[in-house]
Amino acid sequence: MSAPADRTVLVADDNPDQRALYVDILSHAGYSVIEARDGEEAIARARTERPALILMDVTMPGTSGWNAVRAVREQTETRDIPVIVITGLSGTRDRDASFAAGSDAYLSKPVSPRRLLEEVRRFLV
Repeated sequence: MSAPADRTVLVADDNPDQRALYVDILSHAGYSVIEARDGEEAIARARTERPALILMDVTMPGTSGWNAVRAVREQTETRDIPVIVITGLSGTRDRDASFAAGSDAYLSKPVSPRRLLEEVRRFLV
C-alpha cells in the first residue's frame, strides 16, 4: 500500500462550475487536484488515487456526500484521509450530520478562496 500523495486534493462536486473554481484555487496554491463528479466516483478515486485530502459536496446525484464520507471511513485504505465537507446546506442539523458521517471539517457555500485555503492548510502543512 503506497502512502498518500502529500499535496493531492480530491474535489468531489457534481456542479462543474464549482469543481472548476475549487480546482483553480487549489492549483494556483500549489496543490495537485483530482476530480470526481459524484459520490461513487469520489469513493473509487479515493481508493485508487489515495489523495492527501478530500473536499466533498453533500448534495450529489446517486451516492450523497454524506454516504460517500461514510464509505471512505469504512475502507482501510482511505479511512485516515481528512475530509472537508463543502455544502450549500448551512443548518446546524446539516453540520451535525456532516460530522456524524465522519467529516473532519465543514464549510458552507459560498466559501471564499482565502477560507478554503485556510481550511485545506489545517490538514496539509
